[in-house]
Amino acid sequence: MNEIIESIGLCIEKGKVNKASSYPIDMQGKDGADEITKSALIQNIGPDEILKTCNDAMQRIGEKFGRNEVFVPELLMAAKAMTTVMEHLKPFFQAGSIKTKGKFIIGTVAGDLHNIGKNLVSMVVEGNGWEVIDLGVDVKKEKFIKAIEENPNSFVGLSALLTTTMENMANTVKEIKAEYPSITVIVGGAPLSAESAKKMGADAYAANPQEAVLFLNEKIAS
Repeated sequence: MNEIIESIGLCIEKGKVNKASSYPIDMQGKDGADEITKSALIQNIGPDEILKTCNDAMQRIGEKFGRNEVFVPELLMAAKAMTTVMEHLKPFFQAGSIKTKGKFIIGTVAGDLHNIGKNLVSMVVEGNGWEVIDLGVDVKKEKFIKAIEENPNSFVGLSALLTTTMENMANTVKEIKAEYPSITVIVGGAPLSAESAKKMGADAYAANPQEAVLFLNEKIAS
């Protein structure tokens, strides 16, 4: 049983999605996260145990990314493998047998159509046990406000890659804080820094997905 759990974690960390996947080379022809998760559930391994190994594996790959030991392609493949596992676990979330840590609303701000960074954060946060509400790209402040209204006590992440959309991000943060002062807002993206995030009134700046996860986990633990 432990061997199956460890295998799921290894598939996520290495980015092995399924048996048909040719990545990584040293795992070609072997079962991936898809097949092993199916087998684990058939053998009555608890979905909470599977979720925990997802969390641990995504934390490991996130830490490697933060140390520049792996790069965006490896992180994307790990996130893809994790998403495959999460598809099998969704019925358990919906049934309430697995509890999420909280809700995380995320979107790329108005005027910006870039989604790679946002998608990475979404997948890594979800893999760490959060329910992610992804609003997509070019998200106007009104859409963020509506999502917060529909999901009380959620956390919010704003992403941007273009310097020209920094004003839109700042205005969105301002609007969110005016309507919901207690909501925690995290911002991230290439043009940003901790200093610019503070000037906007955001609660935190995350340079990478793992920093976002660490901040979120610290907030619910405090």
